Amino acid sequence: MQLIDKEELTTLVENSEGRCVSLFMPMTREPDKQDENRIRLKNLIKEARTRLTAQDANLRVADVQRLLQPAEELLENGRVWVDDGVGLAVFLAPNFTQSYTLPLDFEELVVVGKRFHIKPLLPLFSRNNRFYILALSQNEVRLFRATPYSIDEVELETLPTSMAEVLRYEDPEKQLQHHTSRKVSGATNQRGAPVFHGHEVGSEKKDAIRRYFREVDAGLQNLLANEEAPLVLAAVSYLIPIYRDANTYSHVLEKGIPGNPEEVKPEELQQRAWEVVQPLFAEAQSEAAERYRQLANSDQASNDVAEIVPAAYYGRVDTLFTSLNRQQWGTFNRETGEVTLHVEPGPDDRDLLDVAAVRTFLNGGTVYAVDADEIPGGAILSALFRY
Repeated sequence: MQLIDKEELTTLVENSEGRCVSLFMPMTREPDKQDENRIRLKNLIKEARTRLTAQDANLRVADVQRLLQPAEELLENGRVWVDDGVGLAVFLAPNFTQSYTLPLDFEELVVVGKRFHIKPLLPLFSRNNRFYILALSQNEVRLFRATPYSIDEVELETLPTSMAEVLRYEDPEKQLQHHTSRKVSGATNQRGAPVFHGHEVGSEKKDAIRRYFREVDAGLQNLLANEEAPLVLAAVSYLIPIYRDANTYSHVLEKGIPGNPEEVKPEELQQRAWEVVQPLFAEAQSEAAERYRQLANSDQASNDVAEIVPAAYYGRVDTLFTSLNRQQWGTFNRETGEVTLHVEPGPDDRDLLDVAAVRTFLNGGTVYAVDADEIPGGAILSALFRY
């Protein structure tokens, strides 16, 4: 399964070379139903061919075939169909091809236009589902960046990797009694970290751990500068309050994941952390919707597509609710800000909901790409403005 970073997303957004084809489809993971995936993609390619021909009568058959050929090659690419993603996204343009198997259960969709259709990808980037996990033990520090769909480990260059690394630079007289990785009375630590005698957490031991955690926190300040994503602590129970005492990051959650994280796979940490943060994200979305309802009759909010699209493009939109599975076709003139709406897509049309959502995201706003019935105001698009 692949993931898309913000740089790749920006590349897709900015591509405007010739006709752009965007294909989205769900994928069954059942081994005996892989032919269903190929049939579904084959049908989407057929639909794309029809739309390309209908939109531009000057397109030669050979040009259409050349554009769609990389998608047809996926039909015979065995790796695509055995990946563990649940959705396939394919982007085709002259001299550009990219496909992703993703943890998003797409609805079938074909969009042909002057730019790629990006909105179905936005749940991967929404601020309301991104979080961090700090896995702490005396022997090891790991930081994970996660969403409901993915988890990846962040490379740590400015953080100590263990308590031993911090304490070895201190005056030996200030250190507590401990032993290292040599076998002493049956106790071992193959990582070379200090192992303290006894199970109780005395004041001296707490002080040593707190010094270690302050070093960890100092390194995190560089990594998480300007971040607002929640941070979930994963550690044995007695370490969690000690770390909170040393912590200066504003978004560490009160509830953590108790237990030794060295013994837990990243995917399990992700699942357990999501159970902690999901109610907070749901509450934030609910509060944003209520704020919209309170401001709906003011100039601080709108559900008018023609007003929201230019506002999003020029960075005025703070929070946007958009329908994930519906489209509003039309055109947007960047120079004049003029918006025209169409029922059916024309050769120069784009999904204006896609324009608003992508530009809000790239301009640092919050995007809730949701089902239509979750959008406050009963429209397919609603926005709260910065000014």
